[in-house]
Amino acid sequence: MATAAEAPRRLARFTRTERAVHWIHASAFVVLLGSGLCLYLPSLAEAVGRRPLLKSIHIYTAIAWAVALTLVVLLGDRASLRRTAREIDVFDADDRRWLRGRRAPQGRFNAGQKLNAIVTTAFAFLFALTGFFLWYGERDTRFRMPSALLVHDWLTYVSLLLFLGHLYLTLVYPRTRHALSGMTRGWVREDWARRHHRKWVEAEVGPEPPG
Repeated sequence: MATAAEAPRRLARFTRTERAVHWIHASAFVVLLGSGLCLYLPSLAEAVGRRPLLKSIHIYTAIAWAVALTLVVLLGDRASLRRTAREIDVFDADDRRWLRGRRAPQGRFNAGQKLNAIVTTAFAFLFALTGFFLWYGERDTRFRMPSALLVHDWLTYVSLLLFLGHLYLTLVYPRTRHALSGMTRGWVREDWARRHHRKWVEAEVGPEPPG
């Protein structure tokens, strides 16, 4: 039986505010994706029916998502969010090597996670913008934009592929699924972090002791 002294050391990776932003976005995304697919795929629309209800769920979930994120940003730990934004915004030489498929030490976010965060943010903005024109265009024909529906649909399809890849890395792939602990409990094991985010660990607690 392992003793407390033998238990792997834990490193705090994400604050409550960071985790709240992630789970609010993830929860809203699942509802929006499911309701959106049911609205726009004929086979699902026919099987589910109740189109007005699905449209209401879709619209009010989008509103709740925006309000909830705003409240978390206003009331939560904004310093941790600013730190996260700064880390995601910077791509150094190690990140560029990582993206070329070479081994390179990574920070708290690897280059792939930084790209995912940037794409997710851009998609959220485009979803909100095109969704507004789709909604308001039904009420005022001057705001109808045929391209808005096309962009909204393609964002949905691409987001579905990215979401499935994210689920695979988070829940299935053995090397990366421990990362979920950071988003559920706020911490990860030091030994795992040294393998995948060595630059971050060394900045936090120093190099690995010899021996």
